[in-house]
Amino acid sequence: MTSSPSTAPRPSVMQLAIKEKAALHAAYIPFFAEGGIFVPTPREYRLGDDVYVLLTLPEDTQRYPVAGRVAWVTPARAGSNRIQGVGVQFPKDEKARQLKAKIESILGTALGSDRPTQTI
Repeated sequence: MTSSPSTAPRPSVMQLAIKEKAALHAAYIPFFAEGGIFVPTPREYRLGDDVYVLLTLPEDTQRYPVAGRVAWVTPARAGSNRIQGVGVQFPKDEKARQLKAKIESILGTALGSDRPTQTI
């Protein structure tokens, strides 16, 4: 009996370049323990899907690779002028912890504001 190669699909790759602090505030998901980011996409995903995001932050030319998991879905026609997309939960690793800290330092006091975001 031969073993077949893994049939698990490769994670899809998404790119997100955030140019402004306000856009970062709207996309960041602080209520995920490891942090997370909302990625607008017309593609449909399910909770738990593995995704790979190349994230660019405001005033930073570096692209941060995030091998995350879909933990939030905003479907098409969700109402309340919500954009279709997914919330990607950061993994539990050191690079993700550093990225979360970097995002939170960029946002500073905006983190505690009650301005609406893409998720809640």
